[in-house]
Amino acid sequence: MTTRHMPAAPSGRLVFIGAVHEAEPALAALFDVAAEVVEVITVPAEDGQRPAGYVDLEPLAAAHGTPVRRCDDINDAEQVDHIRRLAPDAIVVVGWTRLLGAELLAIPGRGCIGFHASALPRYRGRAPVNWAIIRGETQTGNTMMYLDAGVDTGDIIDQRMVPIGTDDTCAAVYARVAAAGAAMLREHLPAILDGTASRRPQGPADGEVLRKRTPAMGVTDWSRSSRCVHDWIRALTEPYPGAFTFLAGRKVMLWASDLAEDASIAGRPGQVLSCGADGVAVATADGSIRITAMSDPGASPEPALTWARASGLRPRDRFDEVDRATARWALGLGAAPIAVPTAGG
Repeated sequence: MTTRHMPAAPSGRLVFIGAVHEAEPALAALFDVAAEVVEVITVPAEDGQRPAGYVDLEPLAAAHGTPVRRCDDINDAEQVDHIRRLAPDAIVVVGWTRLLGAELLAIPGRGCIGFHASALPRYRGRAPVNWAIIRGETQTGNTMMYLDAGVDTGDIIDQRMVPIGTDDTCAAVYARVAAAGAAMLREHLPAILDGTASRRPQGPADGEVLRKRTPAMGVTDWSRSSRCVHDWIRALTEPYPGAFTFLAGRKVMLWASDLAEDASIAGRPGQVLSCGADGVAVATADGSIRITAMSDPGASPEPALTWARASGLRPRDRFDEVDRATARWALGLGAAPIAVPTAGG
């Protein structure tokens, strides 16, 4: 009878820092390989301090008997001193929106491990998946790296490519990114903790550092192609603040769309062509697009026809134009306009 030997659990103390959707599969991966996670650090639970895509890590941590600490500034002296007292061998950072300062980076002997949702050195910066979809990319990646003081510039441990389908939403792509990150953690954690993990320096940045996106940047320019408008909506939909437009100054949220409209049916960009059970057809630069889910600001998405009927939207109505300066800024191509589109209600 052959005795099967299970691989030894990674040896070392870990602190986990995370707050958004990618963090949960990564933390689950650490527990799966029986890593010693001494504490999970995340953001405060109050709505106003939650980043887009926030996920509550406390239930998962509690299920494994791991304490949770909440803070809004990981680089605060009190937080740094607390983490130093935990004496971690490594810190794993997934789904955290702020850079770690030099004092924090210097604490663990085996380094701080982080992830970036692109194939670095391409698409350094903020919201890489959202920007990739907006720009019509067909793939992105996930890069596992040693964090340093720069913006996504650390030595690479591993990298996996992630496909982007023509109708994938940001949530669908981030789920694949998260799965790739969890797989890399499972594979490389033992080597990280014993100091034998591979690492290779990054080359120079491949393109500009991506700008931070704000809710006000979701304003929709109907004078673009149907494909571009579709990519815009699916890149910004839940769990992010969403794309939006205006109807005579009234803000309207756009949550889902498809390209099944007949390109021969056209009108002025932004003009409503029809309202039916399958959605609201709106003219674009090269035809039309069908909006399938809409809402008022602050309300849950609902079928577009339901919203249209309740709001009195009719064919020949026209959504407001967007001036060129605002449209360029929303695409990350220019300075913010003097009058920024209203991001609230």
